[in-house]
Amino acid sequence: AAAAMVARVLWALLAALRAGWCLLPQSGYLHPDEFFQAPEVMAGDILNLQVYYPWEFLSSSPCRTVVFPLMTSGVTYWVIKSLQQLDICSSCINSYTLLVSPRLLFTIFSFILDYSVYQLAPFWGADPWKALALLAGSYVTLVFYTRTFTNTLEGLLFALLMVLVSSRKSSGSSAKPTSSSLIGVITTAGFFNRPTFLAFALMPLLYWAGLIVDPQKSIKILINHFLKFILCACFTASVFITADTFYFTSLSLDNLYSTNKSSLIDVIAQLHDKMVVTPFNFLSYNLNPHNLALHGTHPRVTHFTVNGVMLFGILHILAISAGFKMLKQYVHQIMLVRWRHRGQPGLLVHSEGSPTLLLFYFVPLAFLSLFSHQEPRFLIPLILPLVLFSASPNRAVKWKLLIVLFNLLGALLFGCLHQGGLIPCLFHLEQLIHSPAPSSHPQHYTLLFAHTYMPPRSLLNIKKTDVHVEVIDMAGAGEDTLCQTVEKRASNSTCRDCHIFIILPGTVRATITKCGVSFKNETLIFPHLSMEDPPQIPVLSSGNWRSQLGLYILELNRDH
Repeated sequence: AAAAMVARVLWALLAALRAGWCLLPQSGYLHPDEFFQAPEVMAGDILNLQVYYPWEFLSSSPCRTVVFPLMTSGVTYWVIKSLQQLDICSSCINSYTLLVSPRLLFTIFSFILDYSVYQLAPFWGADPWKALALLAGSYVTLVFYTRTFTNTLEGLLFALLMVLVSSRKSSGSSAKPTSSSLIGVITTAGFFNRPTFLAFALMPLLYWAGLIVDPQKSIKILINHFLKFILCACFTASVFITADTFYFTSLSLDNLYSTNKSSLIDVIAQLHDKMVVTPFNFLSYNLNPHNLALHGTHPRVTHFTVNGVMLFGILHILAISAGFKMLKQYVHQIMLVRWRHRGQPGLLVHSEGSPTLLLFYFVPLAFLSLFSHQEPRFLIPLILPLVLFSASPNRAVKWKLLIVLFNLLGALLFGCLHQGGLIPCLFHLEQLIHSPAPSSHPQHYTLLFAHTYMPPRSLLNIKKTDVHVEVIDMAGAGEDTLCQTVEKRASNSTCRDCHIFIILPGTVRATITKCGVSFKNETLIFPHLSMEDPPQIPVLSSGNWRSQLGLYILELNRDH
């Protein structure tokens, strides 16, 4: 009882930390997709801000559904826009609200994970509060599940699917009849969010099929279950296809019915010709090895050997160890049964506990490992079966200190340090750009980013009609290219009130000094860790360590 009370208090404190850290906000920048798969696009569409539209959201190559961005970032931006229009909040739209409002919604949604763990733990033989403490204390929950990734939504839908297929009555009878429809909706929605969801859904769907395919049931009941699943899946797919088609083809009911006196048949034909099915476009692109190579290729064992350890630490290693032991026992069992009975042992699809949970963990891991492009965030949905497995009796008890230290380090690295200066830099530049001009002439700002992640332009809060701000993303440009661009901007004599800012990490600060230009202002934002341009250990041990772990905002001295 005392241990359970401690676990409850610990979960409550960690849940408060999750919400509070979101509002603070977190400065770490995990990956460009956290901005460019939803908030950046919606800021341009709803708030009419200058943004960068990624290729997946262009009408020429629609590979991402617009439904989830509209339901998440779109809703939050519509709310703050409405508050500002109603004069309830005069300056609701700013860099802070643009960053935090979608994150806050995702943080609220993240508690679906906690609910799922609490519901599933007794069913799978795990301690509920021990599992909740493991979940809430994981830096994956604190950092990744409070960010606007499609992988985050994938994890939440996977959790709901596991709850639905595991919901059984106390008597042990099969799944509730109402589950079939919801399972169809969630499976289809997950597929449109990320087609890789099928890898996560495979084991839950097989488990569900094993529950409803029972010799004691009539064929009518089985058909009823599958019909509900298929009909709801088809209806959900039609909703996504219709929404995406209207968005990407810029069609509206008004111009469809008003132009050329189109008949209903003509309208349907026009929609059919321009129908957009984003998952198929996504698969067509990603199944091409040449396309995947553009985003980086990795060894097929990266998920097993690197990414799993990076995300889950010792829990991933213990799961692999337990998996090998159970596989060895299962092979031994097969050989024993064949020797004694000459029979074929069936898969224990109805088994509850460790063996099946490990399949829920390793089957998606194996399918995702078939692709050559492997990033750690692809695995974040697997935290649910892993914490349920790890919270089984007598598991992970010896490793408490290591688990705590690992997650503290992960939260510090990814929540604070990793590209951690870029978001505060954009906050600073937004205030600078919108500050009152000292003269009557309009000020022109050129913001040149080098050796940083893609800057989300929406956080600068610049309207599309404002032509006085130019953002140049140099990515990882070499010294010659960088110097040529800087010198060209510095020598532009046609612009009188121009301010040119160069933003780059301290580790490449020396590069810009070779360009033959001077700076009148320097601002150092700390901390900022660039893994693409990491600091050198000898330099960190010197007195210059703060510069190496910082991001510089350099204002060019054009007079010089």
